[in-house]
Amino acid sequence: MWTPTEEEKYGVVTCSFRGSVPQGLVLEIGETVQILEKCEGWYRGVSTKKPNVKGIFPANYIHLKKAIVSNRGQYETVVPLEDSIVTEVTATLQEWASLWKQLYVKHKVDLFYKLRHVMNELIDLRRQLLSGHLTQDQVREVKRHITVRLDWGNEHLGLDLVPRKDFEVVDSDQISVSDLYKMHLSSRQSVQQSTSQVDTMRPRHGEPCRMPVPHHFFLSLKSFTYNTIGEDTDVFFSLYDVREGKQISERFLVRLNKNGGPRNPEKIERMCALFTDLSSKDMKRDLYIVAHVIRIGRMLLNDSKKGPAHLHYRRPYGCAVLSILDVLQSLTELKEEKDFVLKVYTCNNEGEWSQIHENIIRKSSAKYSAPSASHGLIISLQLLRGDMEQIRRENPMIFNRGLAITRKLGFPDVIMPGDIRNDLYLTLEKGDFERGGKSVQKNIEVTMYVLYADGEILKDCISLGSGEPNRSSYHSFVLYHSNSPRWGEIVKLPIPIDRFRGSHLRFEFRHCSTKDKGEKKLFGFAFSPLMRDDGTTLSDDIHELYVYKCDENSTFNNHALYLGLPCCKEDYNGCPNIPSSLIFQRSTKESFFISTQLSSTKLTQNVDLLALLKWKAFPDRIMDILGRLRHVSGEEIVKFLQDILDTLFVILDDNTEKYGLLVFQSLVFIINLLRDIKYFHFRPVMDTYIQKHFAGALAYKELIRCLKWYMDCSAELIRQDHIQEAMRALEYLFKFIVQSRILYSRATCGMEEEQFRSSIQELFHSIRFVLSLDSRNSETLLFTQAALLNSFPTIFDELLQMFTVQEVAEFVRGTLGSMPSTVHIGQSMDVVKLQSIARTVDSRLFSFSESRRILLPVVLHHIHLHLRQQKELLICSGILGSIFSIVKTSSLEADVMEEVEMMVESLLDVLLQTLLTIMSKSHAQEAVRGQRCPQCTAEITGEYVSCLLSLLRQMCDTHYQHLLDNFQSKDELKEFLLKIFCVFRNLMKMSVFPRDWMVMRLLTSNVIVTTVQYLSSALHKNFTETDFDFKVWNSYFSLAVLFINQPSLQLEIITSAKRKKILDKYGDMRVMMAYELFSMWQNLGEHKIHFIPGMIGPFLGVTLVPQPEVRNIMIPIFHDMMDWEQRKNGNFKQVEAELIDKLDSMVSEGKGDESYRELFGLLLLEKIEQETWRETGISFVTSVTRLMERLLDYRDCMKGEETENKKVGCTVNLMNFYKSEINKEEMYIRYIHKLCDMHLQAENYTEAAFTLLLYCELLQWEERPLREFLHYPSQTEWQRKEGLCRKIIHYFSKGKSWEFGIPLCRELACQYESLYDYQSLSWIRKMEASYYDSIMEQQRLEPEFFRVGFYGRKFPFFLRNKEYVCRGHDYERLEAFQQRMLSEFPQAVAMQHPNHPDDTILQCDAQYLQIYAVTPIPDCMDVLQMDRVPDRVKSFYRVNNVRKFRYDRPFHKGPKDKENEFKSLWIERTTLTLTHSLPGISRWFEVERRELVEVSPLENAIQVVENKNQELRALIGQYQHRQVHGNINLLSMCLNGVIDAAVNGGVARYQEAFFDKDYITKHPGDAEKIAQLKELMQEQVHILGVGLAVHEKFVHPEMRPLHKKLIDQFQMMRASLYHEFPACSGSSTPRGSVLASHSPVSPESLKMTHRHSPMNLMGTGRHSSSSLSSHASSEAGNVVMLGDGSVGEAPEDLYHHMQLASPNPRYQGSVTNVSVLSSSQASPSSSSLSSTHSAPSQMIASAPSSARGSPSLPDKYRHAREMMLLLPTHRDRPSSAMYPAAILENGQLPNFQPALFQQVIGACKPCSDPNLSVAEKGHYSLHFDTFHHPLGDTPPALPARTLRKSPLHPIPASPTSPQSGLDGSNSTLSGSASSGVSSLSESNFGHPSEAPPRTDTMDSMPSQAWHADEDLEPPYLPVHYSLSESAVLDSIKAQPCRSHSAPGCVIPQDPMDPPALPPKPYHPRLPALEHDEGVLLREEAERPRGLHRKASLPPGSTKEEQARLAWEHGRGEQ
Repeated sequence: MWTPTEEEKYGVVTCSFRGSVPQGLVLEIGETVQILEKCEGWYRGVSTKKPNVKGIFPANYIHLKKAIVSNRGQYETVVPLEDSIVTEVTATLQEWASLWKQLYVKHKVDLFYKLRHVMNELIDLRRQLLSGHLTQDQVREVKRHITVRLDWGNEHLGLDLVPRKDFEVVDSDQISVSDLYKMHLSSRQSVQQSTSQVDTMRPRHGEPCRMPVPHHFFLSLKSFTYNTIGEDTDVFFSLYDVREGKQISERFLVRLNKNGGPRNPEKIERMCALFTDLSSKDMKRDLYIVAHVIRIGRMLLNDSKKGPAHLHYRRPYGCAVLSILDVLQSLTELKEEKDFVLKVYTCNNEGEWSQIHENIIRKSSAKYSAPSASHGLIISLQLLRGDMEQIRRENPMIFNRGLAITRKLGFPDVIMPGDIRNDLYLTLEKGDFERGGKSVQKNIEVTMYVLYADGEILKDCISLGSGEPNRSSYHSFVLYHSNSPRWGEIVKLPIPIDRFRGSHLRFEFRHCSTKDKGEKKLFGFAFSPLMRDDGTTLSDDIHELYVYKCDENSTFNNHALYLGLPCCKEDYNGCPNIPSSLIFQRSTKESFFISTQLSSTKLTQNVDLLALLKWKAFPDRIMDILGRLRHVSGEEIVKFLQDILDTLFVILDDNTEKYGLLVFQSLVFIINLLRDIKYFHFRPVMDTYIQKHFAGALAYKELIRCLKWYMDCSAELIRQDHIQEAMRALEYLFKFIVQSRILYSRATCGMEEEQFRSSIQELFHSIRFVLSLDSRNSETLLFTQAALLNSFPTIFDELLQMFTVQEVAEFVRGTLGSMPSTVHIGQSMDVVKLQSIARTVDSRLFSFSESRRILLPVVLHHIHLHLRQQKELLICSGILGSIFSIVKTSSLEADVMEEVEMMVESLLDVLLQTLLTIMSKSHAQEAVRGQRCPQCTAEITGEYVSCLLSLLRQMCDTHYQHLLDNFQSKDELKEFLLKIFCVFRNLMKMSVFPRDWMVMRLLTSNVIVTTVQYLSSALHKNFTETDFDFKVWNSYFSLAVLFINQPSLQLEIITSAKRKKILDKYGDMRVMMAYELFSMWQNLGEHKIHFIPGMIGPFLGVTLVPQPEVRNIMIPIFHDMMDWEQRKNGNFKQVEAELIDKLDSMVSEGKGDESYRELFGLLLLEKIEQETWRETGISFVTSVTRLMERLLDYRDCMKGEETENKKVGCTVNLMNFYKSEINKEEMYIRYIHKLCDMHLQAENYTEAAFTLLLYCELLQWEERPLREFLHYPSQTEWQRKEGLCRKIIHYFSKGKSWEFGIPLCRELACQYESLYDYQSLSWIRKMEASYYDSIMEQQRLEPEFFRVGFYGRKFPFFLRNKEYVCRGHDYERLEAFQQRMLSEFPQAVAMQHPNHPDDTILQCDAQYLQIYAVTPIPDCMDVLQMDRVPDRVKSFYRVNNVRKFRYDRPFHKGPKDKENEFKSLWIERTTLTLTHSLPGISRWFEVERRELVEVSPLENAIQVVENKNQELRALIGQYQHRQVHGNINLLSMCLNGVIDAAVNGGVARYQEAFFDKDYITKHPGDAEKIAQLKELMQEQVHILGVGLAVHEKFVHPEMRPLHKKLIDQFQMMRASLYHEFPACSGSSTPRGSVLASHSPVSPESLKMTHRHSPMNLMGTGRHSSSSLSSHASSEAGNVVMLGDGSVGEAPEDLYHHMQLASPNPRYQGSVTNVSVLSSSQASPSSSSLSSTHSAPSQMIASAPSSARGSPSLPDKYRHAREMMLLLPTHRDRPSSAMYPAAILENGQLPNFQPALFQQVIGACKPCSDPNLSVAEKGHYSLHFDTFHHPLGDTPPALPARTLRKSPLHPIPASPTSPQSGLDGSNSTLSGSASSGVSSLSESNFGHPSEAPPRTDTMDSMPSQAWHADEDLEPPYLPVHYSLSESAVLDSIKAQPCRSHSAPGCVIPQDPMDPPALPPKPYHPRLPALEHDEGVLLREEAERPRGLHRKASLPPGSTKEEQARLAWEHGRGEQ
């Protein structure tokens, strides 16, 4: 049974649960759950992620946590009982996790790894917090680390800044807005600090000076590597200042044994020291670590004889240094120990030992040397910061290693009160001693003792260095043979304070002999007392001590014997009468120098201070002693602070009248001394003294009297330094006064209370008097007032001990009120005054409500004054912030209401005015005066905004009511409302708070919406009816609109957890404001008309906010607007125009969505239904929703990374809508330009030109002025149209569509001509002429066209279930196009069949693409049928201005004959008509209409055979006149393919299918078509016969067997045909007569279809861009010959079948266009999606190898065959153009001059179309038959085909250069037989000389060469397929012919033209034929072309006669 849980309320999921049980709750590991019920090991509850979904889960999957449950029961809430920072870390890590992964996806690798590191650190820190094993200090430190990392991560991830206080997240409800703002600021600064690792932060106002942070060096000696000393050593480390030339620290001593280890075994790994108390100033000094090495052993290291072995001397050995400045940077960055090696150098001269470290630092290398490379000290250093307590806390391990604290010589910057120290540092400087009659100098050792007054040697009072225990005696090191030794060794004397007085130092001097005995002989001594007779300690100076003679026998037992002697010169001067009979005689020639430095907190060296402390000994000098106190150093005073204060008050009590003022001055001096940062820490000592030790019960009277006297004097005195000092000391003076009064009151039971009160009253009168003085003319008085004001707030706490809160408040109010209230411009007094007020507000006094009631008015008065004049804004904002903070914390008290009322009256208006002023000056540098810190204006704005929000947040209904009631007039109210609305608007517009201050922004919004709710009623009440005020209402509406559109309120874009938090706290404030807005709109009544159309745009913006409730509230307002405008104007044109205009701009900005579109229509249509104007309303709403549909599509395309096609389609769709549906011309023109820009970006220049033409067509050639629009300046309509025309012409030119540009050129020319602007006319005519040149000279590629169907509801609206035809890019083939479309629509599925999709596909939620190639049906048939039109021109008209396209699909009708499927194979031919012609404003247009026609099997067969005949005819024409053995592989393969296929079943299948008696009887209507097919078949036989005759002539001897085979198969083929229909061998039809004729066969007679017929024109040779890149085309000729003569299964076999089935126009007539009519097996066809063959697979489905010409293909390829029949039918090329020249009956040229003939032959231009075969290009060349007779039998060279644009110059005839272009050894021509592109190198050209002048121009033509009859239509010349016409051949041989080698001077390609296309590689498969193929290529490349001219034939020779003769002649030959 399920029971509610009591304790188990909250837990964390420890293992993921899949919810695999009924009602199971799916949980992920790490989720938190709220538990409601339990039952037998299961819990029931909710996940905190999805609190609405309840379910059950296993109890053992949950780790329970303690939690606080509130509101137990059905709606209980659970808060985990853990540290809030742990909860925050958990939530933050979960939020970061998803963002962290996104960083990797977005390639932000650096941040990815940094964030991972920080997340791991946070997890570890959280674990430490949860462990519960940390101390409070450690917890605080861990929290600090956590918050730094949280803030760092949030900032770098762009998340919100979290305001904190003491590492805890603050609740914005619990603090004032001002405090919240300050917390945001401090959080941001801490983030920046942690990011930039900056240690110091700019101090803000009111922040006390930060204490200087001491630095410490941790030093550890790792080892001392040496191998030559072999003795014990002492190593002394110290810090040395190079500039001052002195040590600044004690010495750290390490004692090592001869092996280099520590002498004390306990010191292993513990040889470390901490050099403490280095200030920041010290760190900038040139410091060195200096190490002196002293060995302990023999006198001379290398001389064992010098001195006995048992005597050990301290002897100098070496020194090492390390510069701290050099290593400081690395130590600062590293923050851990770093090792360094210090090289040890020895001194060359022991006399200079004391300077060795200086010499090493100065690099005086002559004075030191390195004994060995291995000598070195290895030390580690670490830099630490902070006070000693902090260092101990943070680095406990260091202190566990027996650390030696090594102090600084002298006191640190900050002297701590508890720091007891009594150290005397003594430096053994030098000595000068006599030789003593010895030949060599002495080895002197100094021994020092500290002796007490009784002569006892003090134990352990000498320290050689830290790290070793103290000792009782000191022995100096010995310098060998030196009578003037310089030691420079520092020794510390830590003598106890009680033994210091009376103690003295004794120095004994001994000579150390190096003889055998090794004696140390005493020869003298010196001494020095530690304190002088006057009680002062030995001064810090160098002291020269007298040396007294003595010997070993001298006794020092009675120290009094020598203590009576003078120790030094000063001492001697003090006691001149010394008896000379004493034991010890002074050696006058010898001297000894020491220096001392005292660092003691107990002893003084100052005589004046000692005199003060012993004042009773000098009663007559008291005045002088008190006066000299000022000259005592601060260190001495703070050391004896308590003693001095006691002395001063004792003196005061002794004689108040006499000494009172002096004691007061001394007290002021000491108090001010403690204000120094160095002694700041002694203030607590002073406080303690006052509280516990001060005993001056009567002092207060004198102190008050003196203070009052000072104040009263301030008006008269000129010098007021002492008065100002007294003012600064006010705080402690009052402390003394109050404490004194308390002591007195305690002692006398409260006597003289009234006198005390009145004296304080009088004192305050004096204070007010000082402050009320006019200080404008007196700078000294100004400083006095400033000092007083600064100190004044510090006395409040003292006064509160003696007076009530109200009394003190009255004192303060009177004082603050006495200040002059006028603001002195430019005087710093204002600042001081405000700072004093600020400190008053911050004081404890102000926290009492009783005092606030008294003080607040005067404080507000001063702030109001400053704000009115815009002075000292920053300080004022600080004061206000403090006031609001106090009011907020006291908000539960009843008095707060009154205080808020006071602030509203005084501040609200002036705050608004201040904010408006600041905001208006936000960009000016001098916006604010009085910024003592370099604050920016934004920060000041933020301060004042937070103040305003604090005030508004504190206001309640009563306050608003009072505020509104207090306005005297409506004008005042209006001004106030305008101000506050303006400020609110600026708050949202200016983004005062940074984007990541989400808490602050939401709070601001909450305050604004609350305030607006209060003010809207006043607006409605006062400004609606007769007093309607447009300005206020407009301001209100603008504010509401801005509010709802705020980015911070758009909850849809934030995470769900954050959204839930905001909604729980504030609700959706947009909805609240929307209700308010709607309500106010309804209240307007008839005044609504004033806001139409002005508010339409803003309101539309509100409705576009993605919040359903806001939309539901606001959309009906549009109906209201329409209704009011309809009432007023009878229509709603304004609403309509504005709505459409704004909708466009807003949707393009990213607003709105599909649901908005639906809701908009739904709500408005519902409202409009009841209106009288419903029809127009419904029409308008419908068109707006349709517009929205298009706008949304457009936006989605533009904002995503969509492709050009989608964007263009969207734009066209929208543009057309604007034009046709809602007639918005301006929007239409805008989108025209957007579309144009898109085309230009994609380099679709032709489309860009057509687009711009739309705008041009809207303009007229008129002088009407036009305004500035888009990027157009204001100009006349004529000028704009002219500029547009020029731009369009330019774009047409760039797109190589010159034909479209020419009409515009003419239009412009017409305009220029009418204006007589001949210069422009000349320019435009030249432009037009250049376009004609470009048409004829420049190459253009013919594009492919593709039909695309977009099916399914997932496509954008403008594409959905529509089909388009697209114009492909250059070189783009079907496979590439299909890949492009699939990449544009990655979700789409490619349909694999051509059938029209059914409704299931059309209506499904998916995307289907159906793509295949289509063939254009040109509109300009008349151009294509004209004979004299150049092919380049025809090429343009074949693929431009095309609106109709077609494609074919094969299918079987009726039963399918397995033996012969051709009987039932039909073709479905679809013709598509587009909405617009291509090219146009887009690369694709929608299909408007489709028509289907079915082609019967018989008609199909006719087309196949007819196309094959045409192809054969063209190919044979290329070879028939070749007189040499060239490469005839192509002819061989073509013939073999047709003949072999025919024999083995090709044409035979047609015979079986259609010549069968059954078929003829069943289809009587097909008789004519059957006859036509028979004729075509017979024609094919005759063509093959001619082809074989040509083949026989040129066949290579090795290929004779193939030729024989072809002859045999041809005989079989012909026999089978004649067997089938022998009756047709005779000619009963005109065709038959042609076939029977023996006359030469003309091209006309061989063409089965008229050259002007549509079938022929369908696909007349196109410049196919794809054939340039075709892979298959380069392989077409690679046929593998098998033994049986069939074609083997090479990959090309399939290609041959495909060619036969549907000859592609791209290959028509080209040398690769080989068809194989064969029954052999072809390779399976691959899918057209991946096909590399250039067979035009027009379907996406598997591109079939169609079998239109090969009926015997096996079944497994039938599908492929059917599909292949979809390909566009063969585009014939008008081959009649090959034979343009005329010949006379006798074979002579008619009326042709020889020179002209040379020009005709020589000046031929190369054909620039690389796709055309030789046959196709025939109409560019003079057919060779024309010149048989005059030229002889040498075949001419074909023109070199190249892509060069410049014409080739003619070659002068040279009878001496017979070298032919067919010479294989000379040629470097290479290229692809398919592409027709040949590359020419210089070796091709026989004449490298300069080009002669052109002779092919019209001017150079002889006039008599042209005849009037040239324009007549001549009959075409015959093609001689039979080569046995002996007469003709004889006539050919009769005429010599010059060689036609390649031209010798080719003009290089113009660099401005596009680069020539590279040739496709050619892969020969027949190695034996390679050479011959090369010859063929050269022949093709070098054959010259004729001019485009028609010459007339002799009259009477008709086509029929010529054909008959040719045919008969051929038969006779056979």
